[in-house]
Amino acid sequence: MAAGTTDHSRRPVPRRLLAAATRLFAERGYDRTSVQDIVEAAGVTKGALYHYFGSKDDLLHEIYGRVLRLQQERLDALAGADAPVEQRLRDAAADVVVTTVENLDDTTIFFRSMHHLSPEKLRQVRAERRRYHERFRALVEEGQRTGVFSTATPADLVVDYHFGSVHHLGNWYRPDGEFGPRQVADHLADLLMRSLRP
Repeated sequence: MAAGTTDHSRRPVPRRLLAAATRLFAERGYDRTSVQDIVEAAGVTKGALYHYFGSKDDLLHEIYGRVLRLQQERLDALAGADAPVEQRLRDAAADVVVTTVENLDDTTIFFRSMHHLSPEKLRQVRAERRRYHERFRALVEEGQRTGVFSTATPADLVVDYHFGSVHHLGNWYRPDGEFGPRQVADHLADLLMRSLRP
């Protein structure tokens, strides 16, 4: 098969670069992966990388950014649904677990390597994550305000409790383990909902 006709080379260059960077960052770590390693694995030139991404930390930023955008879109849809607040919160709590597990390499790489981002990109990511957490917290606050959820624990701590579990998934979750993504999501969402019972 001639060069340029493989399935790999038919994929758009940005996707090839992101796939190569994700695999290499997961295998070697961000700081031990060079731009040259990434372009060789993606089968492109450095010029192609710099056409789409200004630097290696742009790749790191986008690896997490695409997951966070997906999660934000899904949370916005779930939070805005025509359903009781307890159903909307439980669905949102389970969804963030499922989408994190389904993108575990991306999220694990990011949390392990986010300190390598430039200060500007780090501020941007923190602002995007804060927006997500605030939308999630608003569901907790809605339920507390209307008497559906207990007010014994402040909403901020409730959110930190759940997302602490989510961010820890990369340390223990294994695809070949006892529980699949949906089972883990159901268990963690149920724990959250039990903690909010009035």
